[in-house]
Amino acid sequence: MQKKDLVVLAVDDDMINLKLLKSMLKKSGYVKEVIEAKNGSDAIGELKARSDIDLILLDIIMPIMGGIEMLKVVRADDNLKQLPIIVLTTDETKKGEALEFGANGFLMKPIRNEDLIAKMATVIL
Repeated sequence: MQKKDLVVLAVDDDMINLKLLKSMLKKSGYVKEVIEAKNGSDAIGELKARSDIDLILLDIIMPIMGGIEMLKVVRADDNLKQLPIIVLTTDETKKGEALEFGANGFLMKPIRNEDLIAKMATVIL
């Protein structure tokens, strides 16, 4: 992966998952900042407030606004629709739905560091 100093929006209602993602991303050497959101609604707020986000890591099953709903909102927004989104889930059946609504990639939980970095490289380059 070539791009350094990435700003990543990590969206997950599980605080342990968020902390693990943040730790992996920081250790990668490619990420300068990880913005955390606990559901799709909070994440949309972050996207509206900031224009420097390079990548979204998105859980599917969350309260208030889930990942599929958030995907629909982001892909319908002309300013955001090109933003790479990697979906994270434990449910293999959600993969097709996520890709259908515009996800750029898919990772099964638990996320492994090398898989995360490899997937980021494919969607960002």
